Amino acid sequence: MTQAPATPTATRRQHDREIVALAVPAFGALVAEPLFVMADSAIIGHLGTAQLAGLGVASALLMTGVSVFVFLAYATTAAVARRLGAGDLQAAIRQGMDGIWLALLLGAAVIAGVLPTAPYLVELFGASDTAAPHATTYLRISALGIPAMLVVLAATGVLRGLQDTKTPLYVAIAGFVANAALNAGLVYGADLGIAGSAWGTVIAQCGMAAAYLVVVVRGARKHGASLRPNAAGIKASAQAGVPLLVRTLSLRAILMIATAVAARLGDSDIAAHQIILSLWSLLAFALDAIAIAGQAIIGRYLGAGDAEGARAACRRMVEWGIAAGVVLGLLVVIARPLFLPLFTSDTVVKETALPALLMVALSQPICGVVFILDGVLMGAGDGPYLAWAMVLTLAVFTPVALLVPAFGGGLTAVWAAMTLMMTVRMLTLWARTRSGRWIVTGATR
Repeated sequence: MTQAPATPTATRRQHDREIVALAVPAFGALVAEPLFVMADSAIIGHLGTAQLAGLGVASALLMTGVSVFVFLAYATTAAVARRLGAGDLQAAIRQGMDGIWLALLLGAAVIAGVLPTAPYLVELFGASDTAAPHATTYLRISALGIPAMLVVLAATGVLRGLQDTKTPLYVAIAGFVANAALNAGLVYGADLGIAGSAWGTVIAQCGMAAAYLVVVVRGARKHGASLRPNAAGIKASAQAGVPLLVRTLSLRAILMIATAVAARLGDSDIAAHQIILSLWSLLAFALDAIAIAGQAIIGRYLGAGDAEGARAACRRMVEWGIAAGVVLGLLVVIARPLFLPLFTSDTVVKETALPALLMVALSQPICGVVFILDGVLMGAGDGPYLAWAMVLTLAVFTPVALLVPAFGGGLTAVWAAMTLMMTVRMLTLWARTRSGRWIVTGATR
């Protein structure tokens, strides 16, 4: 007897269950890094405006050093999910191990580059004379934790591809608690100031990396996957990540330009920008939780040869993204009087941040669509298009942002330019999704 095809309602419910099962735990893991920065901001903000401004510059540089390699998570998620859909679990884990070895190599290279150039990088960002020493101190210490951060990215990608977002959640919770406790103890208890905050974050990141390695290595041994570094596999992982590296570099350039423009507006503006950027990152990762589910689900469907299932999942996730964006925007508006005092007691900083926060709230539905479609195309392995689209977005954003100091508008104008940037991204991603050219089935693309 032939089974009746699933109704549209049943299909949507199935996708909802899959999205919730993956996205809810993924949210906790995704927000670990912005929560680390927010915890640092809350603790350091009460040391003074100069310290908070220094953190704003240093954290932007640090996140750039890490986030350009986010392909270690995203590309690995898509590749592992495709292998899983095709039933080749051992090859999937082997590919993940290659990503982890690549992460260690890249982390060592970043440390070698950041430590001697930290003062020059801080100066390039336009930090004031009062903020620059704090930014340099935080950057140099935190750079020591970059290899651990990259291992976390790669190992997280392996687990997401295997449809496991719960383990990253548990590790993220433990890491956040450890980071907050270490920061408070080292900054105030040990009286180390901003250096104590940096050391606390490094220790927490190393602990998280160790936990991930235990889980991944255990899985590799269970399924007979080799743990040894493989030069060909590491090279292939690096090559597969090049388009996403271009995409991420363009995105980080946008964030760096926004921070540099805010820094040149004054200490109050860069301090307010740091607070808003911390919130924006948290909101972005919240939306990206659905996109992470999309990467894993889309990759699995395409690996199994189910193109129609991939299309249906994409449509449903876009609906989720819009709804989530509306809710988050409303929460920002409602919570803004309570949010700002958590990070600063400076009246000028709060007054500077308030109108820019409203701009962030209005942009959230757009952000919802952007992050979902970005995740769908990553899950499909459509990296070259994502790279091209982000370069185009950078080309539109840069002149608009650089004109802010000349034409006025302050920090609110900077965040209006950020909203324009997200709108351009939405249009380019929507056009690609509608074309259907991202749908390529099979265990590899």
